[in-house]
Amino acid sequence: MTSPFPFSRPTRLALAIASTFVTSAAFAQENTAVMPVVTVIGSADSGYVEKTSASAMKTDTLLRDTPQSVTVITRQLMNDQAMQSIADAILYVPGIVAAQGEGNRDAAVFRGNSSTSDFYVDGVRDDVQYYRDFYNIDSVEAIKGASAMIFGRGGSGGVINRVSKEAGWAPVRTASASVGSYGHRRAAVDVGGAISDDVAVRVNALAEQSESYRNGVELERKGINPTMTLRAGKNTTINLAYEHFRDDRIADRGVPSLSGRPYDTDPSAFFGSAELSPTGVRVNAFSAYLKHDFGNNVVLRNRTRIAHYDKFYQNVYANSAVSPSTGRLALGAYYDATERSNSFNQTDLTFSIATGSVTHKVAAGVEFGRQETDNLRRAGVFADNSSVPATSPVYTGAISFPTLITSNDSIANVASVYVQDQIVFSPQWQAVAGLRYDRFSVDFNNRLATSNATFDVTDTPVSPRAGLIYKPMEAMSLYASYSRAYVPRAGDQLTSLTASNRAFDPEKFDNVEVGMKWDVSPALSATAAIYQLDRTNVVVPGAAAGSSVLVDGQTTKGVELALSGQVTQAWSVMGGYAYQDAKLTADQSATVRSGARLAMVPKHAFSLWNRYDIDDQLGVALGVVYRDSLATSTSNTVTLPSFTRVDGAIYYRLSKQYRLQLNVENLLDKKYWASAHNDNNITPGAPRSAKLSLFASF
Repeated sequence: MTSPFPFSRPTRLALAIASTFVTSAAFAQENTAVMPVVTVIGSADSGYVEKTSASAMKTDTLLRDTPQSVTVITRQLMNDQAMQSIADAILYVPGIVAAQGEGNRDAAVFRGNSSTSDFYVDGVRDDVQYYRDFYNIDSVEAIKGASAMIFGRGGSGGVINRVSKEAGWAPVRTASASVGSYGHRRAAVDVGGAISDDVAVRVNALAEQSESYRNGVELERKGINPTMTLRAGKNTTINLAYEHFRDDRIADRGVPSLSGRPYDTDPSAFFGSAELSPTGVRVNAFSAYLKHDFGNNVVLRNRTRIAHYDKFYQNVYANSAVSPSTGRLALGAYYDATERSNSFNQTDLTFSIATGSVTHKVAAGVEFGRQETDNLRRAGVFADNSSVPATSPVYTGAISFPTLITSNDSIANVASVYVQDQIVFSPQWQAVAGLRYDRFSVDFNNRLATSNATFDVTDTPVSPRAGLIYKPMEAMSLYASYSRAYVPRAGDQLTSLTASNRAFDPEKFDNVEVGMKWDVSPALSATAAIYQLDRTNVVVPGAAAGSSVLVDGQTTKGVELALSGQVTQAWSVMGGYAYQDAKLTADQSATVRSGARLAMVPKHAFSLWNRYDIDDQLGVALGVVYRDSLATSTSNTVTLPSFTRVDGAIYYRLSKQYRLQLNVENLLDKKYWASAHNDNNITPGAPRSAKLSLFASF
């Protein structure tokens, strides 16, 4: 890595392809008669409820016919809550909790299983550690439970899939700008439409520059995403897209603990050095999607995504608890850089057949992928004493990063095949059965090792899925399902292979679930699920010195309730309740024992967002979030207390083209602890903050 943000050869290729289709669109614009523009004013799309998903089943399937817990965050809900991040979306999704991610990346805990890689865009892996934005996203799907049959490796407790905005022939002309507390400033545009009968284009762009309630913390991000849709014949469409996204901010790892609780300090206090904790990412991604309808319910889909990521972060942070006797704590520091090139291609064929009175909706497909990863980490050396008093925790001395502590590169190759059958026996009974075979190989090179530096590992897991659905009436389904997922020894980020763990089988995750889905009305949906998710094949130290063994690792038993949509024409809701009993089922070290609570898993969590439209011009909203106390790690030595947070919003339409929106987070100015990475990296919740937005349609 000769520079923080080099463009690799795949990236330059993606840029060239994207430049070609954008230039072609501009040429067509100049040489095609412009169609009259019709501006549509009204509430966004589907409100708070989405009826179907193409991601959870690889086919366009009603959510109530999907035997798995799925929560969809619609574009309307994202707008109403002024969502900008994965953490914002997770807040109202039962069964998922946002973790801190060391202040430099999205991190989610799905039914007790923490992940920084189970993130997808349009069903394709987007697994590098960074903060994603919603400026070019139509909806966000939280698919819970083991999901390897559809998504391949990972998906141990669930996945989050972002559905991108695409170019269409209906005109789109919108822009937004917002200002708010702590120097928040953001602007975005979304413009597109037809340039001929066979070509449509769309461009989404964003720019943001904001400070924070945390001292010295700030962020700047920019993104642009041009897309094009082509009608390549009567039954064929092609979607092309390119995205350049960059995010620069301060890595903020929060505050330490004292005597088993977060250290009681002002929420603004930064521990370490904000000035010496920069983090940044550059994402360049090209995607192509082809869909051809052969007729007679036979459809072929092919999706390609080529993406290059360049990510670095440096942090100076609290590395110990505050000493009760001295009032001091130790600081730590390191620099980490990752460069990754992803290339994935998915081909899916769906068709329907009938055998007597029984119908089958079959999906079969293959996926090929290649991931090239280069990662290094350097330890920080403090010029002065790295111990600081908790009352004055900012380090002002110099720090150097002379010593490599990890340096590796890897090439991962994926080849997968799957088949799934959705069977309709009668109007009341349906079943789903699927199987996926993956060949996942990693060639790993530890550049610092003096022996066993280079080795390769190949895993060939089989991931089943089965479900049974009973519909006592058309609008309601009762289901039972089983699914399995796995995580290879290379880990979330393909950097965890060692000479000692390479011989072990992947970790396994088995999810058993029963549930109910009910479309109470065409605009209101309710769901309930009871599940057990078991993790096995966990590597722990053996009885003999230097040895390791596999054990059953953990189990999560839970209940999830969710409600979304319109109760009345004026009243929209989104929310749910989750109960999670998540614990270790085997000793994992001398201090991490069987029966310990899993990290970042509250036993009880509740959320409910309400929007009420008083008339055509004025609307108000109120949201309540409750989270039970939780452990910050499986040591169970530090606990974050429970909290209740209240949010609100006011919406006012100035005219057909313009509307104002005021969002207030933490209305009651509650002091609380939002998330954690471990026992001594704990993020304070934001004090009361406001954001004023102007939306324009033209």
